Amino acid sequence: MMRSIYTVLPLLLACGLAWSQTATPPSEAASATAQREAPARAQARVEHLQVEDAGARIDEVRVGGETQSITVQPKVGMPAYQVAPKTGERTWKVLGF
Repeated sequence: MMRSIYTVLPLLLACGLAWSQTATPPSEAASATAQREAPARAQARVEHLQVEDAGARIDEVRVGGETQSITVQPKVGMPAYQVAPKTGERTWKVLGF
């Protein structure tokens, strides 16, 4: 009988250790990933580029080397417009308050 206790005891300990380990919930894993990425975004270099010629002035904002916004101001009295960096679509502000 003593021998069976020594055989079962390590198995019970192993099962107890396995049950005590819990998986990280998805929300905690996502927040941990966001915390690692937050310093990278905070340290990302922000560039304000301005190119001007006889016809227009172009202002571009880049964060970490990726273009975030492009604004074009024509010099012939036309209203300024923005260009979407990924699609190239142009949009004008109709009512600017």
